[in-house]
Amino acid sequence: MSKRSANIQRNTQETQIAIQINLDGDGKSNLNTGIPFLEHMLEQVARHGIIDLEINAKGDLHIDAHHTVEDIGITLGQAFHKALGDKKGICRYGHAYVPLDESLSRVVLDFSGRPGLEFHADFPTAKIGEFETCLFNEFFQGFANHALVTMHIDNLRGQNSHHIAESIFKAFGRAIRMAVTQEPRMLNTIPSTKGCL
Repeated sequence: MSKRSANIQRNTQETQIAIQINLDGDGKSNLNTGIPFLEHMLEQVARHGIIDLEINAKGDLHIDAHHTVEDIGITLGQAFHKALGDKKGICRYGHAYVPLDESLSRVVLDFSGRPGLEFHADFPTAKIGEFETCLFNEFFQGFANHALVTMHIDNLRGQNSHHIAESIFKAFGRAIRMAVTQEPRMLNTIPSTKGCL
């Protein structure tokens, strides 16, 4: 297994989540969350980020999906933070523009060690199938807080909620792919003049 991998478990009275990632994977995913649309989005992250991702989650879906979606974001962020270690050699910054039909989204991120999220996406509908679109912000906020990443997510245009969401998650995957790629000339160097991230 890659040195840049992690297994994280998060257990609360609301959710039980186990995540395994390999940053040097092949884009494979095995997702069991009880939330089909979120799984469809996370599959995009694995495939376009070229990371291997396994998520098993059980949550209080009889109430709603809020706790499960947020806690998956938190646990995924923790997994990235652990897998990146001291961050030596990584490009650190990543960005991507991704279109999907009429929709165009941009994600720019920095594994800076400072959590921050700017999320700007207006969804025409409150739900995509049974998935509440307001939960995307909760997912990305949880990820940003625990991966210690600064992220700017913008949907620049779009009319279809599914297209908007998918273009965001594909751009997220592509931006991650760029940021975690290791620069051969800098493998022993932390990409910061401070000497730490």
